[in-house]
Amino acid sequence: MKIPPTGTIEIAPSILSADFSRLAEHIAMVEPFVKILHLDIMDGHFVPHLSFGPAIVKAIRPHSGLFFDTHLMITDPLKYAGPFIDAGADGITFHLEISDNPAAIIRHIRKLGAAVGISIKPKTPTEALAPVIADVDMVLLMSVEPGFGGQSFIANSTRRAAEIRKMLRPNQRLEIDGGIDTTTAPIVTAAGVDTLVAGNSVFSKPDPAAVIQAILIAARRH
Repeated sequence: MKIPPTGTIEIAPSILSADFSRLAEHIAMVEPFVKILHLDIMDGHFVPHLSFGPAIVKAIRPHSGLFFDTHLMITDPLKYAGPFIDAGADGITFHLEISDNPAAIIRHIRKLGAAVGISIKPKTPTEALAPVIADVDMVLLMSVEPGFGGQSFIANSTRRAAEIRKMLRPNQRLEIDGGIDTTTAPIVTAAGVDTLVAGNSVFSKPDPAAVIQAILIAARRH
């Protein structure tokens, strides 16, 4: 699968907040309403918690035709990008903070045939993206500290999103992750975000599909 072309607002539900005993069912609930599925990969080192590995991606791949947006919150994306792509990941996003040579990581992921995203944490200056921002398909702005679900949106993320949008070409996506719901969605889309990761706000509710539709309606109000 290719990353959806720009020009639309997309919700990317994060399965980190789904019920893993009903994972295929939860994915099926949201699939008709989205094009992207967000996979949060945590290594217990770059962030405090562990999540899941390539085996889960491989297990769910046959059950979904969505773009698998795989966010590596890990210290060694060069080692693990390949196994995740082999398992079915369509895009790999890694953190700028983990490398002094992000361009080499971008090249490596490209050679493996996946779309490339780069992410920054809330305290990383947006200008740090400048040397490599032209070489990625998407920038992921964390609007909470990575590693924990259910956190509150950090208010200055809106300003940071607007700064990044000015650095991007029209054909590059700007994604945001953390505290996204019907209240924050129109604020961030007004700042130029076009891809909204939503986890706890979606899968903690009885009807995840209804929540996605509500967030999308709110996001388009800007």
